Amino acid sequence: MLNPQWLRTFTLLVEHGNFTRAAERLQLTQAAVSQHLRHLEDELGLLVIRRPRRLELTPAGKALLDYCSELDRADKRLRLRLGEADAETGEVSFISPGSIGLALFPMLLDLQQRHPGWVVRYRYAPDPEVLDAVLGNQYELGLVTLKPDDPRLTASRFTEEPLELVVPAHENVHDWSDLERLGFIDHPDGQAMANRLLSRRFPGYPGIRSVRRRGFINQVGLILEPVARGLGFSVIPRYARQAFAPQEAIAVVECAVPVVDTLWLIHRAEWPLSSCAARALTFLRERLAASGVAS
Repeated sequence: MLNPQWLRTFTLLVEHGNFTRAAERLQLTQAAVSQHLRHLEDELGLLVIRRPRRLELTPAGKALLDYCSELDRADKRLRLRLGEADAETGEVSFISPGSIGLALFPMLLDLQQRHPGWVVRYRYAPDPEVLDAVLGNQYELGLVTLKPDDPRLTASRFTEEPLELVVPAHENVHDWSDLERLGFIDHPDGQAMANRLLSRRFPGYPGIRSVRRRGFINQVGLILEPVARGLGFSVIPRYARQAFAPQEAIAVVECAVPVVDTLWLIHRAEWPLSSCAARALTFLRERLAASGVAS
């Protein structure tokens, strides 16, 4: 690999045709310029012939100048690809819990329609998988419910998401016996979420395990389907409830003391976000703010 400084000296020497002007441009001595040229010629053979008023390139010198031009073009292409100018042909890779994903993924599709050259890659996953995927550079952006303390990650508040008690639309829930009558529609985080929220809503709360389980579903977008059919109640994050299409078939029971989770945006701390990711985050924050959700 040829020394980049020697190559820069050579290109400027050819450009100016003069050792003195090349040295001034490089802020080096003429002796240093001559030394760089000598190093190159030791590697490649005679590169320039010194004439009284000009420098003449040998065939090896012309080949090296072409090589330097190719390196310069490759450098410009790399910077273009990594820079803002190439943001129309990049990728947005995002991994998050399913509930918030139900809200963000359609927003990202709206953004992709504005930038057809973009690729949106989204995955729903629990916190541990999100952390592993971002740390492993499989996804650039992630959301988690617990702020990580890993120095390799940058974590910032993204939005908040309350838990909600959701029942069939025709049901009136006043006390614990009403929920016992309905039965519980469970999901992977269902019991933990139910215990956190219902213990604040119902005095003497006996625990969700005391309620008969009427169903279980591991697909976040389908949790409320049996609730809408009158088969039971569930406790889910607000974004999942809002994404459910037949809102008229369900009802939210207000709880005096809310349970609100903070969602933390994470990405690798060692390097800046890509242009696509930065623009996507700005768009998502604006859309969430417009919907009345702080971010």
